[in-house]
Amino acid sequence: MEFRPLLPSVLLAAAVSASAQEARLDPVVVTAPRMEEPLKVVTDPKAPRQPVPAHDGADYLKTIPGFDVIRKGGTDGDPVLRGMAGSRLNILLDGEQILGGCGNRMDPPTAYVFPESYDRVTVLKGPQTVLYGPGNSAGTVLFERDIKRFAQPDWKFNGSLTFGSFGRNDQVADIRGGGPLFYAQGVATRTDANDYKDGDGKSVHSRYTRWSRSAAVGLTPDDDTRIELSAVKSDGKAAYADRTMDGVKFDRDNLGLKFEKRRISALIEKIEANVYYNYVDHVMDNYTLRTKPAAAMYMVNNPDRETTGGRIAVGLRAADALKLTLGADFQDNKHTLRTATSGSRTVADAFTGLPRLEDANFSQVGFFGEGAYFAGERDRLIAGLRADRWEAQDKRSMLAIVGVGTVANPTRNQSRSQTLGSGFVRWERDFAAASTFYAGLGHTERFPDYWELISATKESATTRSAFGTAPEKTSQLDVGAIAEAGPWAFSVSGFYSEIADYILIQSNYAKVDPVARTTTIVRNVDARTLGGEIGASYVLSSAWKLDGSLAYVRGSNRTDGTPLAQLPPLEGRFSTAWQAGAWSAGTLLRLVAEQDRFDVNKGNIVGQDLGRTPGFAVFSLNGGYRPRKGVLLAAGIDNLFDRKYAEHISRTGATAITGYAQDIRVNEPGRNIWLKAQISLD
Repeated sequence: MEFRPLLPSVLLAAAVSASAQEARLDPVVVTAPRMEEPLKVVTDPKAPRQPVPAHDGADYLKTIPGFDVIRKGGTDGDPVLRGMAGSRLNILLDGEQILGGCGNRMDPPTAYVFPESYDRVTVLKGPQTVLYGPGNSAGTVLFERDIKRFAQPDWKFNGSLTFGSFGRNDQVADIRGGGPLFYAQGVATRTDANDYKDGDGKSVHSRYTRWSRSAAVGLTPDDDTRIELSAVKSDGKAAYADRTMDGVKFDRDNLGLKFEKRRISALIEKIEANVYYNYVDHVMDNYTLRTKPAAAMYMVNNPDRETTGGRIAVGLRAADALKLTLGADFQDNKHTLRTATSGSRTVADAFTGLPRLEDANFSQVGFFGEGAYFAGERDRLIAGLRADRWEAQDKRSMLAIVGVGTVANPTRNQSRSQTLGSGFVRWERDFAAASTFYAGLGHTERFPDYWELISATKESATTRSAFGTAPEKTSQLDVGAIAEAGPWAFSVSGFYSEIADYILIQSNYAKVDPVARTTTIVRNVDARTLGGEIGASYVLSSAWKLDGSLAYVRGSNRTDGTPLAQLPPLEGRFSTAWQAGAWSAGTLLRLVAEQDRFDVNKGNIVGQDLGRTPGFAVFSLNGGYRPRKGVLLAAGIDNLFDRKYAEHISRTGATAITGYAQDIRVNEPGRNIWLKAQISLD
């Protein structure tokens, strides 16, 4: 038997079915599959992986080279791709862009993702597509479900159980059934964990419980037509080690309607359309999941966000050598907030009787076109353009200004609107059956998001409101290659980016207006980043395989003449994999260099630099057994040597959490032993 080549794969590959008739190797634990197309990584979220991810999308993405996570506790970290966080990274959940409600990023979009409930995760790096919404300067991540028409009445089931250290336990069930004319799907997930301990044995305020339920029904009158109605309900709670409050409610309600039609005519290959409604109701307080400091008041914040959106795209075969996709998308957001502060818990708990006050609304309408021209058998030219019309309104009446108190908002009820453009062009050439070179130039203009314009009453460097912050403009060159030769598989991707009006968040900013004080502000600066990823694998024999990857990003704040803040250091991952029959085993060594390029108190909407970070090494091992087709048992030990360490871009640890001793940063978990069982019935 042979291993399937995996390009920037950094972990384990595979186990065989115990069935003698099954010839291919089924993955047991992987971190990233082969990059089969330029700047595109596709991975299976149902496969066990090491280090074992938390239940959320960010912790899942961090296993892919080029990604990091800003840790806040046990869950709901913010994903970072090539040093870029927040709305620089588009996240779509089954075609829908879902934004969080918390003004302090307790619930980024990936907080509402249980990865295993999806069939496929696709990462598109850089501003090299215009099909999936605006502002993707870092890239786009698609969490997708595959629904196939049942040729005859049938059903299938996928489920898993995960148990691990620190009380970790997950349950997932996905059942689908139907016939030639219709189908139905139901997915249920639940995850729970206690506070974890770092490598020094110190407890980190990090416990969480989350659950979700989703259902979909669809009509499939023929092989080329699908109409689907779906609904999602989820909720949970989570403790945070980096702040004075915890999330005690993450209620989400979602409705979606999709339509797909393929092979309509010689010209029209496909039409797809969807509309959706999403409502997030989030509650945070300082007393439900922690002991309130004796001198503190009872505090509750209850933001919510109502989102409606949609998209239509038409795929055209304009000529034998030319394929086009034309379409439009839109989104409307309304954000409100209500708060309560009292010396009485009874009064604080009565916040639900308070009125919701709208603080902002946003709307966007975009038009896009993307095409691929096949110039012979080996050359392709891919290009796209899009234009987005943005509108935003500041509804805040008052601002809470540090050192001053509550003051009138100078931009109350002001509106702003802009039309922003994006586009790219990329050339690809195949040099052999499995070798490709590519080079692309992309430009994207990103409108400031809610967290940059509104949340936490941020100011600009010159006024008490940041509502006038300029859009960010990114121009980026992407180059790379994919190659296979005998037992070797190799990929390299590099980028160089110039960012005009980069939106920088700076804390502890000194200002005299009207008294000496410090606050958090939004600034536009000019920045530059460069870096890339390298991945390689080598098949030693039918039983052994080696994998490795390197990821690096370097940035400069050209306005201030300092390093660009919140960029992770050089990281390498190296693994071995062994398999024989139904058994498999593997190791993973993660090496992270020190980060001595930093700019204290500057960063993004999630966090700011705290100073230098030392390097570290973490070793993990795993094993798997497939007793029969459709059944898989996997186990592992993450951080085998119980190393104490923290990521450079981790949030700072809060000092006011009773019973917890925090370091400067939120440390990563110590030794973590886990076991996962999966079953698939077709």
